[in-house]
Amino acid sequence: METADNLKQITHSQPHLQRRLGLLQAIALNMSNMIGVGPFITIPLLMSALNGPMSMLGWAVALVVCLADGLIWSELGAAMPGSGGTYIYLREAFGPAKWGRLMAFLFIWQFIFSGPFEIASGYAGISQYLQYVWPGRTLIHFHFLTIDPLILLLGAFTIFLLYRNISSIGKITVSLWIGSILTTMIVIALGVFNFDSKIAFDFPPGTFKFSLGFFLGLGTAARIGVYDYLGYYDVCYLGDEVKEPRRVIPRSVLISLVLVAIIYLGINLSIIGVVPWREFVPAGDTPKPVVSMFIERILGKSAAVGFTGLVLWTAFASVFALLLGYSRIPYAAALNGYFFSAFGKLHPTKSFPYVSLLVIGVLSILCSFFTLQIVIDALITTRILIQFIGQAAAIIAVRKLRPQIELPFRMWLYPLPCLIAFAGWSFIFLTAEKNVIFAGIGSILLGVIAFLFWSKQRQTWPFAPSL
Repeated sequence: METADNLKQITHSQPHLQRRLGLLQAIALNMSNMIGVGPFITIPLLMSALNGPMSMLGWAVALVVCLADGLIWSELGAAMPGSGGTYIYLREAFGPAKWGRLMAFLFIWQFIFSGPFEIASGYAGISQYLQYVWPGRTLIHFHFLTIDPLILLLGAFTIFLLYRNISSIGKITVSLWIGSILTTMIVIALGVFNFDSKIAFDFPPGTFKFSLGFFLGLGTAARIGVYDYLGYYDVCYLGDEVKEPRRVIPRSVLISLVLVAIIYLGINLSIIGVVPWREFVPAGDTPKPVVSMFIERILGKSAAVGFTGLVLWTAFASVFALLLGYSRIPYAAALNGYFFSAFGKLHPTKSFPYVSLLVIGVLSILCSFFTLQIVIDALITTRILIQFIGQAAAIIAVRKLRPQIELPFRMWLYPLPCLIAFAGWSFIFLTAEKNVIFAGIGSILLGVIAFLFWSKQRQTWPFAPSL
């Protein structure tokens, strides 16, 4: 018979995730995922939403919603600090054997769609800024789709770079991250010394008249704002590797949100305080490369062309990091029996989830054929119902139905943040285009059908044989 000491020794000798991420590392992780190419590519869309600086209200709405949602992530993340984030919270909150199984499956299902759309937004940014340095390149237009041959090649190259063991990927990730931070800091520094308040706050006539069109535009601006904030919860996906998760996860989520909100405000004001917003509004299907225009106005054309290279570097860094992280989520769910088993396969010699990588990577390239506005709308609306509103409901379910789950961090003013998050996400969802709303609902209905088919094959709930 093995003693307790022997069992402990065996346990520690087996491969397992180690809790190494402290508060500083967790904040850095969240911020690295939040600070990407977003502000560089969305400012024309943001300013077009309410036709001028009034569109910055969308940032305020998005920040309020994300702060309320951040408290939800904080409570769930501290209570269930495991790798996988949302799918663990939904599974445990609604019961892992029945409804929680459905919710976890639907989260991964919608992620198969929303993840590639988020990656595709980075490809859209690359195409947008390539327009500045190579305006005459060939684009293929087919109905409402635009195919950029260079993006096809870049998408294939991204998959190639990630089609390898994780140990060699770390160096690539760090070098890309350094370029991203450098790009952001240069924009803010130049903006501080060249800011003109008359240019930045040039409101058009009739700006402060509130109407249905105003609220629809505010919803559009808020969706763009939320897109730029995405990533404040990234540490929750790595809960098994966080030291003192009860303390670190809530603090890192909320601190990251506040710091990035300040940085993004600085970037936006820097650009619209130098480049008059009327020069890039309306945005159209292909928004103008506003950061290149910003640098050209201050330092000239040659400097702008060189700086565009840094923007392209930043955009590629976001695509690379997102595809790396997102290819692991369906893999983890499949490994635990909550998604199609094919996604749980590892490469036989290089030990990475190659099926998941290929599926997410190819879908991302296909999603890049749509306009940036469609990509952002589809990304946000697809996630809202299951992930964001689903987690608000999960908090209530945990508190009412799952008292055995300990809550080391309890959100302030409960249930007010849940209500604010529910109202905010509902507003953002319902102000989208009708076809986007129907697509979001349709993807969930297809997910339910896929879940029933999958469960029938596996003879699990609701088709499990009665005992």
